[in-house]
Amino acid sequence: MVQIKEFRIIMPMSMEEYEIGLSYTIMKMEQQNTNGKEGVEVLQQVPFEDEKLGEGQFTSKVYHLQSKIPSWMKGFASASSLAVHEDSWSAYPKSRTVIKCPLFSKCSLTIDTVIRPDNGCSENAHNLNSQQLAEREVEIVDIASVSRDYWSKVITAPKVDLTTFKSQRTDRGPLLNGWMDSCRPVMTIYKLVIMDAPIWGLGERLEDCLIAGERALFLACHRMCFAWIDEWYGMTMEQIREMERHTDLLLKKTLKKAAKPGSKHEGKRKSLKDEIAVVGSCT
Repeated sequence: MVQIKEFRIIMPMSMEEYEIGLSYTIMKMEQQNTNGKEGVEVLQQVPFEDEKLGEGQFTSKVYHLQSKIPSWMKGFASASSLAVHEDSWSAYPKSRTVIKCPLFSKCSLTIDTVIRPDNGCSENAHNLNSQQLAEREVEIVDIASVSRDYWSKVITAPKVDLTTFKSQRTDRGPLLNGWMDSCRPVMTIYKLVIMDAPIWGLGERLEDCLIAGERALFLACHRMCFAWIDEWYGMTMEQIREMERHTDLLLKKTLKKAAKPGSKHEGKRKSLKDEIAVVGSCT
């Protein structure tokens, strides 16, 4: 059974600021979660152009996070075989991410993102049809909240209390009750997660597990995006792209998995149309 869930993540910043802040946060969290045994391997980052999304950046990554896999899932295969492959087409303020695991080749997980300068009030940001709207479940994610589920515990991120945090450079915060209705500037990330795991006896549990994992990652990432605002505020996209190049080299060196010349990822731009042909029927 296909599950459709829309997460609305409200942020106390402008859309222009968020583009910088998110890129900075992703790089920093990847560095914090990468060591000599596991972490994030960046395979490719190249420009792309698509009729639907426009121009942007394609990124391909592999997540080697064996220690974070739930114990019940490790019973089906070795942790090393559960590496997660992520392809992302980012054309800000829209993007599509496709996540796959070779072990579960029949499963598909896509994340379509739309960003708008509002406080989560757009009821159909993804232009879903009536059937999809009926099946969709919506959740407002408050970055000032703290979750204590399995995924929130295993995601490595510094602990910070956003109900007491105040930015020195922007004078924003703390995020007290009702902040989403009163803060300015404000914007919302609308993330539509579509998960399909047609595996008899396991599909529903796997779907619930992975959607919960995505929610925990969304929360942790966006909490830190605001918590680190004094580090990235004022940076330019040119500075971010240069940091990304240095970070890619650092991650490869840390993982001791330097890209091999002539591999299928080198110099090859993956087509978004190919992925839409596979998963587009779900959206």
